[in-house]
Amino acid sequence: MKKLDFPLNGRQVNYDVNGDPAVSCAVVLWHTETNPPWIQMVGTYETHPEMTFTINNSLMPWRYNTAMENCEASDWTVNADLNTKTRPYCCSACDGGDKVLRCRTKARSLSSSSDHSSAKFRRTQSLHGPSPVTTFGPKAFMLRSPKGVMYIQDPASQRLTWSEPPKSVLVIKKIRDASLLQPFKELCIFLTQKSMIVYVEWKVLEDPAIANDESFTSITKNFCTFREDYDDISSHVDFIICLGGDGTLLYASSLFQESVPPVMAFHLGSLGFLTPFDFNTYQSQVTQVIEGNAAIVLRTRLKVKVVKECREKNGAVDEKSLTITTGDTEPARRTKQYQVLNEVVVDRGPSSYLSNVDLFLDGHLITTVQGDGVIVSTPTGSTAYAVAAGASMVHPNVPATMITPICPHSLSFRPIIVPAGVELKIMLCCDARNTAWVSLDGRNRQEISHGDSITITTSCFPVPSICFRDPMNDWFESLAECLHWNVRKKQSHYEEDD
Repeated sequence: MKKLDFPLNGRQVNYDVNGDPAVSCAVVLWHTETNPPWIQMVGTYETHPEMTFTINNSLMPWRYNTAMENCEASDWTVNADLNTKTRPYCCSACDGGDKVLRCRTKARSLSSSSDHSSAKFRRTQSLHGPSPVTTFGPKAFMLRSPKGVMYIQDPASQRLTWSEPPKSVLVIKKIRDASLLQPFKELCIFLTQKSMIVYVEWKVLEDPAIANDESFTSITKNFCTFREDYDDISSHVDFIICLGGDGTLLYASSLFQESVPPVMAFHLGSLGFLTPFDFNTYQSQVTQVIEGNAAIVLRTRLKVKVVKECREKNGAVDEKSLTITTGDTEPARRTKQYQVLNEVVVDRGPSSYLSNVDLFLDGHLITTVQGDGVIVSTPTGSTAYAVAAGASMVHPNVPATMITPICPHSLSFRPIIVPAGVELKIMLCCDARNTAWVSLDGRNRQEISHGDSITITTSCFPVPSICFRDPMNDWFESLAECLHWNVRKKQSHYEEDD
């Protein structure tokens, strides 16, 4: 952390930048004629998302003026009394802990509020795209647009680039599919010839068809292996190659709970909506990705927290989780967090009763879902289960979250779309007759009882999916090829009279 201190009128101002060499010196002025006071920066410099100002341990709003533009930002609640420490801000897009507020250029203004519940859900950052400091794995990042802060980038202009040439690749193969053995071997041999370090799952090498292939042993002995839920390879893999269908890409996403390396998906499965590449041209396509000349689409994920009460008897000790509950204290809770690429499905499970769950948005009850359940999906998941339940199909570049009821017992409950970044919370209604069940991308299915909750918001870690052409062409081609969107016989024209 780099700190530049400016003594102003007997006050100490700390100008903090998280090690960014692009920020140059600037003249800082402290204005006290306004309420609350604010800081003005004058000079040639570049703003940074990790920039903060502090006066007597109080965060200050800042403004800067240059010859080109004037900007203001005050994305936090400011206490007018500088001797009182400003209350930490809880961002609904983060992990829920108290975060010191960071200023964002051109951010929306958030005024002070005495209503703690409404302030709790205010967000300090836009989720319309990655943060300037967000990377995808250890080496990949998106080529930055030369335009201004408020420029809306054309999805077709999103390009992959590397800070240095990639050296390692994770190859994920659909398990128990004999038709993928030959493509897998060909790809691994090609990557080895490219001097790439190949990572594979241990269970892939346990396949007898691979383990007993003596001609392939000289290749596999140089592989790096890992086990799901045991080994963390997030800092070792530069990009990912998937061989299979859409489920293979969903599985690849689940392996990385934070930053995800770029994913290149080959269509070797059944549907292939998310897998645009044809394996027949894999050599030229992989070479193009290694050289950094490829388009990408950032597929938004959902950050899901499942909070469950520990329901042991009074005074009982859960040896597995070391959680103690007594009759004199509030029930202990277990929290599990997941990154979801497609959708969160809450349904009635094996029960014959209607599911009856309350749906909250940013702390406010918006409706009660009575029916078979509800789907909360990303734009990527809008073409999966959600579209079968009547939702609109949304392009992955649209920052949104879809809420779709499953067979609602109401004629007026239509699917809705809410902005990305809002916090959704699902709980059993107090008078629900039965429990509910939740599944995340078709996995991790678990029961939800009274007192449990599911919190859903937009994740800060999208999946950078490499495109065959560009995000727009790939998406519409998948609609036509996989879902046969708007396919019908054309109306014939009238015969002209002689």
